[in-house]
Amino acid sequence: MSMEAFTVSFLIRVQLPDRPGTLGAVASALGEIGADILSVDVVERGGGVAIDDLVVELPSGRLPDVLITAAESIDGVEVDAVRPYAGVLDTHRELELVEEVAEEPSKGLAVFTEGVPKIIRAGWAVVLGHDAKGVHRITASSAAPETRMTNPPWFPLQRATVLDGEEDWVPETWQELGTELAATPLGKPDRVLLVGRPGGPMFRAAEVARLAHLAGIVSVVLPD
Repeated sequence: MSMEAFTVSFLIRVQLPDRPGTLGAVASALGEIGADILSVDVVERGGGVAIDDLVVELPSGRLPDVLITAAESIDGVEVDAVRPYAGVLDTHRELELVEEVAEEPSKGLAVFTEGVPKIIRAGWAVVLGHDAKGVHRITASSAAPETRMTNPPWFPLQRATVLDGEEDWVPETWQELGTELAATPLGKPDRVLLVGRPGGPMFRAAEVARLAHLAGIVSVVLPD
């Protein structure tokens, strides 16, 4: 099989004018460079601007820079980030994940932590608690970095929020990867879900709200 037969998937986050035809124009521009759009997810919309995540396939050997050039050839379109992506967007699995947690609550926290990154397009997730020695991990997704943090100043956490990935409490390796961070209480302020997105893009307000909503639902069926 020739190398041309292989494709690579990328996740592109674009800001575009929220008007009819713009997304279609972007799709056409991407098609002209040989990129196939696999899925589209609306992240946020308001003020005449839409934030969309597109998963696209690009023939192997083509640099992802061509995706940026093609998308931004459309008037008013800006690319926030491009990164490799495995699979397709899994943004409508919330109900399935909640059901999976509810089926076996004793393992629910681990199941939830593993499933969250697939839904909100994060690289990893950890759940933090505390004991006499301070803040520690309760569970973590398989892709979570081994590097541990010292006691973060925002713990316990009262409400879902975006965190500054360049503050002193953030491990150096996370900072080097340009990791965007968001967190939400998981039923109580001293049990916190922390998610990381190495290389970005930044978490939007709508994504943080979605994370908080999902955590609120799941916390009802999780044991204390």
